[in-house]
Amino acid sequence: MDKLVSIITPLYNSEKFVSGTIQSVQKQTYDNWEMIVVDDCSTDNGALVVGEYARQDKRIKLIRLSQNSGAAIARNTAIREATGSYIAFLDADDQWFENKLMYQLEFMSANGGCFSFTNYEQMTEDGALLDKVIQCPTVLTYHQQLSYNHVGCLTAIYDTEKLGKVYMPLIRKRQDYGLWLSILRKGVVGLGLQKCLARYRIRQDSLSANKLAMLRWNWLLYRNIEKLSILSSSYYLMQNIFAKIIR
Repeated sequence: MDKLVSIITPLYNSEKFVSGTIQSVQKQTYDNWEMIVVDDCSTDNGALVVGEYARQDKRIKLIRLSQNSGAAIARNTAIREATGSYIAFLDADDQWFENKLMYQLEFMSANGGCFSFTNYEQMTEDGALLDKVIQCPTVLTYHQQLSYNHVGCLTAIYDTEKLGKVYMPLIRKRQDYGLWLSILRKGVVGLGLQKCLARYRIRQDSLSANKLAMLRWNWLLYRNIEKLSILSSSYYLMQNIFAKIIR
């Protein structure tokens, strides 16, 4: 297998972290990739850092938006520019293990999958490991995903040859959740690789650190994007709350 993988990376004020993110991609044992970084009008020097890497490694491409537009537009801009057979996602403050792409692409090929994800571990904002691995399900359907977002964005890959290009809904938050639902709504069954292959950074200003805000955005996703009834939206929101408590 030697198909090109397009890595989608939105960038906003991640100057402190983006070097580690890029280096984790450059260390991949599978090296047929392009990394498309879209700067969403950062107010720090993150874009300059990426630009230097791009000058040294032609697989890295930097796009700078003219106005701050949010992660959905940044990611969709990168997806439009992507030329790979696979689309993978990695935010500018997260990291991959060096064999992430190799293991996951082999897994997808062996199982005929067009959408996959893996386990991942968590770290603090300063990079200290939390000794906590987030497990993914082995299989995932649309209705299971409505009950809880089981897919870590930094682990997800989908096959553009089988699915075409699938874009994120234009909402400010939870757009990755919306993308996975969009794929699964087609009748696709997501496949989970039971290996820890990525490292997620918990930042103090992140949505994952604000559980109430996350539930609010889930509600808006159910109602405005998935077009669920109030009753169904309430049911799945309660499922999300229950899943959070269990975890």
